Amino acid sequence: MNEALSILARRMVPADPQAARASLTLQDPIGVSIQDPLIPSASRPAPQVPRTSETVNVHIQKAMIPQRAAAAVPDAPFHVTAESFSIFYGSSQAVKSVSLGFRAAQVTAIIGPSGCGKSTLLRAINRMNDLIPGCRTAGRLLLDGEEVYGPQVDVTTLRRRVGMVFQKPNPFPKSVFDNVAYGPRIHGTGSQRQLAEIVERSLRKAALWDEVKDRLAQNALGLSGGQQQRLCIARAIAVDPEILLMDEPTSALDPQATSRIEDLMGELRGNYTVIVVTHNMQQAARVSDYTAFLYEGELIEYGVTRDIFTNPQQKRTEEYITGRFG
Repeated sequence: MNEALSILARRMVPADPQAARASLTLQDPIGVSIQDPLIPSASRPAPQVPRTSETVNVHIQKAMIPQRAAAAVPDAPFHVTAESFSIFYGSSQAVKSVSLGFRAAQVTAIIGPSGCGKSTLLRAINRMNDLIPGCRTAGRLLLDGEEVYGPQVDVTTLRRRVGMVFQKPNPFPKSVFDNVAYGPRIHGTGSQRQLAEIVERSLRKAALWDEVKDRLAQNALGLSGGQQQRLCIARAIAVDPEILLMDEPTSALDPQATSRIEDLMGELRGNYTVIVVTHNMQQAARVSDYTAFLYEGELIEYGVTRDIFTNPQQKRTEEYITGRFG
């Protein structure tokens, strides 16, 4: 990928340095700057570095950021807020005093190298980490202002409000219909007519209805990998959650299936708060409105996706998105 980007850069950038700078400037999309008490302030100005193949690659990445990223709503309320939030596995600290807000009805991507705490932080939002022995938290994690880890919280209700899609598709060994109807049945919907309406509506939202409407009685394990993952998304939204967590939802899929899931994330935006963990920085740039970069359990930088990828304020962010590590 880096070699291909470098070849593309040489074709795009004129030989004259001044002309090169002008060319790159013309391609720069307009960034969005916001100030927020929960967003860490930059500790230094944006680094001035020589234009190498890596920095040219950053400018190429700008052209890859779709208009969806520019539609970030800076005054959207925070749906989930972490305040000095830490997560421990025994004596090991996986997430270190993170303060971060996830805005309602927007797509937020969490990026960072393996082992930086991305998935651990994601799973904390619907308390999936409760299933891991020795896992404990410190600080505050709020959902609409209420403590997620408060003693009054009903975890079953929480997980209905906060759905989750995992890295690998995990449909139940049941029919397509029963997979989607499973959650509503658990929560008390018994009418077959209501269930049929919920199943169709959820499959349509997951962009899967046209492909499976004649196969609802067939075993879901017979679907392709991409179809199974969209079925899992339909199953998650069938209980009408407010938030959808996605933990590397396309890492096990082929490029065509990945594209379908990414398109679906854009369609879900506005109706759901979507938080996605991804190793794929191009994917983060394509699908998200906001991006948070974690490194070794710490929040390094958070902001509008366009700004993170075109004008990172922290050196480690720049080094990560240009491929120097990770």
